[in-house]
Amino acid sequence: MSSYPSNLTCWAIGDGAAGNHRQVLALADALQLVPRVIDLRLRQPWDALAPHLQLAARSGMQDRSGQPIAPPWPDIAIGCGRRAALLTRCLRGWSAGRCFSVQILDPRIAPRHFDVVVAPSHDRLVGGNVIETVGALNPIDDDWLERGRQHFPALSVLPAPRTAILIGASNASVPLDEDWFEALFERLGRQHAQTGGSYLVSTSRRTPAARRAQLRQQFTRWPGMFWAGPDDGENPYAGILGWADRIIVSPDSVNMVSEACATGKPVHAFTVAALRGKLAAFHEALCAAGHLLPPHADTAATHAPLRELPDVAARIRAIWNAKDPDCRRT
Repeated sequence: MSSYPSNLTCWAIGDGAAGNHRQVLALADALQLVPRVIDLRLRQPWDALAPHLQLAARSGMQDRSGQPIAPPWPDIAIGCGRRAALLTRCLRGWSAGRCFSVQILDPRIAPRHFDVVVAPSHDRLVGGNVIETVGALNPIDDDWLERGRQHFPALSVLPAPRTAILIGASNASVPLDEDWFEALFERLGRQHAQTGGSYLVSTSRRTPAARRAQLRQQFTRWPGMFWAGPDDGENPYAGILGWADRIIVSPDSVNMVSEACATGKPVHAFTVAALRGKLAAFHEALCAAGHLLPPHADTAATHAPLRELPDVAARIRAIWNAKDPDCRRT
């Protein structure tokens, strides 16, 4: 970050959720910071009450790596998720305001407890320090996709058109149940009969093991590749997105859908029933902006990629530069 002193320290704070971890590292990299990565673990009652309960909070915190949560405090802390918000909030207080605290996603408390809150519009946060996005932060850009292609050249020999299939898991907003998978395979069968090609399949670590085994067997009917975890070798996710001509993604994960839309390739979020609540608002916003194709749309359609990270980083720099120098350790 050219406007920062060269010796700034940064903590990137996650809570064990892969999507949260990915967002904090993407933002730290965009800010040109090399962070200490903290995989935060909280004991009760702090875990249940985060980020509200600050009393004696240090006694209820630990880094999964075994390092203590102790001073010297960082110059900048970036957290993502409700549990991480407890530490980013506390760091601002413990450092007497010298730690610049950035919280990603709705922290479940007022944004004024942080220097910056970065949250998608479907979280409906309001505040002068809120930076609103459409989707989740991620590192995907043209260079990232090119590195993925170079690192996984074997995917290029699979028959075109190559369709990436990204599968997550059920959550409170949408069930990925038997009906969903039956409809997906019926759709993929029709598509392959019409256009041929291959399927590049990646499941999430949230996808149940039994489901992954079923999917592995079902996808043997078509050309392609299937990755469900380390037993299948190195994760080819970057190569899948790099070599795909089009993408079909399950609708459950804001991170996964955002990353698919960041490629600039035709993206369908496969649904069999109407989405509800915040997830529905997220999908509607992507469709309205042209990043996500509606059902049965032309898969040759193109759109501008959803790449919000550079703008978010620039706005955080501006807020940092406007901060009272007496409240910063430089």
